Amino acid sequence: MTAATAPGKRSPQISLNSVKLDHQIKNATGTKRAHTRFQMNRATVQMRNFAKRLIAYEMGGNKSSGIKPPAAFLVCEKLRPHLAILAGSGGFQALLSRAFALANPEVPWLRTVHIKADGSLEGLEELQAQLDRDELFDGGVVLVAQLLGLLVAFIGENLTLRLLREVWPKVPLDDLVF
Repeated sequence: MTAATAPGKRSPQISLNSVKLDHQIKNATGTKRAHTRFQMNRATVQMRNFAKRLIAYEMGGNKSSGIKPPAAFLVCEKLRPHLAILAGSGGFQALLSRAFALANPEVPWLRTVHIKADGSLEGLEELQAQLDRDELFDGGVVLVAQLLGLLVAFIGENLTLRLLREVWPKVPLDDLVF
């Protein structure tokens, strides 16, 4: 709901996925400084670093021949059955959908991936044909970091760590700080 505006004036627009605030700041002498941009819902550095660790682990652990999905999507796929037990298939789908929505401003090509009703993903083959390995990796880091951030927000740090230890028992988590 927006406040009423005078005729001929536009009301400000707010995006639900990402709120961006631009403003000019005046210093004590009244001169303007550069614009400052603030973007909410960006994955933290800690989550990105941990996402990189999980993706690297999946890249190293899956030496099968043939075409395989990018490692970030393998991370999501490994989490799916465990989170479906916790929140149901619909809950996992909603959580993953929100992670995609949060990652979209940084990684627009994620819009081509579709989440099925059971939480599995489709459209990965097309992405692999269109994007190079680094683009897939960087985009995957953002997606996994957003998913992990949502997990911490919804179920807490302790339960998230327990879940991650269950899925990846060989990945060191002792230094992980949310």
